[in-house]
Amino acid sequence: MEHVVPGRPSALSLRLLQVLEPSGGGSGRHFLDLCRGLHARGHHVEAVYSPVRAEDGFVRELKAIGLPAVHAVDMKRAPGPSDIGCFLELRRIMRSNRFDIIHGHSSKAGALTRLRLPGRDVPRLYTPHAFRTLDPTLGRGGRLIYGTIEWALARFFTDHLICVSEDEYSHALSLHMPEKRMSVIVNGVAPPSPDMAQTIRASFGIAPDAFVFGFIGRLSRQKAPERLIAAFKSVAASVKNSHLVMVGSGELEASLRTAIAESGLQNRMHLTSAFTGPQAVPAFDLLLMPSRYEAMSYVMLEGAAAGKPIIATDIGGARTIIEDGHNGFILPNSDDTSLLARTMVRAAEAKTFDALSAAAETLKARFTLPVMLDQTEALYRRVSAKKQAEIAFQPAG
Repeated sequence: MEHVVPGRPSALSLRLLQVLEPSGGGSGRHFLDLCRGLHARGHHVEAVYSPVRAEDGFVRELKAIGLPAVHAVDMKRAPGPSDIGCFLELRRIMRSNRFDIIHGHSSKAGALTRLRLPGRDVPRLYTPHAFRTLDPTLGRGGRLIYGTIEWALARFFTDHLICVSEDEYSHALSLHMPEKRMSVIVNGVAPPSPDMAQTIRASFGIAPDAFVFGFIGRLSRQKAPERLIAAFKSVAASVKNSHLVMVGSGELEASLRTAIAESGLQNRMHLTSAFTGPQAVPAFDLLLMPSRYEAMSYVMLEGAAAGKPIIATDIGGARTIIEDGHNGFILPNSDDTSLLARTMVRAAEAKTFDALSAAAETLKARFTLPVMLDQTEALYRRVSAKKQAEIAFQPAG
């Protein structure tokens, strides 16, 4: 693998187009890090995002990078007639510049950027950020439909597919995607700054010596935040000086606030969207990841980079980050929250927590942003060189 010195412009600049539909969450964080990092290394990077689901902070941060061009295309999550217009607009952008690589992120942007007629073309890369078929609630019919679509796109339209964890890679193989055109590049993060930790605790009236269980993520069924409220009702009685802080927003927010109000623990369960994940995670003693499915969660990486023990369900990426019983615990993916509650109580015990924290501290430098950028940049060069070699050997038409 080619080695690139982190943070320095490469000897040969690439012209890159990065395309994303969700414009928020973990895929948004990855997208921003990739655009910023590759731009800083001297590459020509243009970005396409969708304002339909874009978070205000994401748009501000993207525009602040100083890329040569940032394009807005109204991609929607669900398939529909508007996809035709989006496809045509993306094709216009893709043809407006001599790009070396076109990289689609998430299912919608990944599909719209890869669909094309056969022939000489710019290499198309795809990062799913969690295949739709990873959702255990999808059902057999949905898995067949989505799996077939992903397989066809990977087989016939994709020059290279990037998985963000070994779990996602194994899942892609189970869908019979071409192994020779896939790689695993784990997301990388900068260590979160501890500057806001005490401010965040103080904003909720949490004492410095209290034990804080923390959650960061979309308030959605995928992330299963309701499991934590149910579990903490039991935990609160055993871990007297404990609080649950949940950072995020989403469609479950109203029902979660109702559940907190009805719990009688309003002074110990706190829900906010006022802080970012990197700001919030240093305020926690222990990070909780009760998700129903993931590919590789940025929140988990941020928790690991902050040296925090983690309790997670057995989701994508968990076994990459967590050594069960060493720097955290991995639990079965179940709506029965009794085991989750018992594990939270166990992890908060002084002797166990000290051991988990010490292990987490020693492992926190494993997944850094420069490593991710090095691997992505090297892959871009390899795929671009391969495409150029293929074109050189094709007879002129």
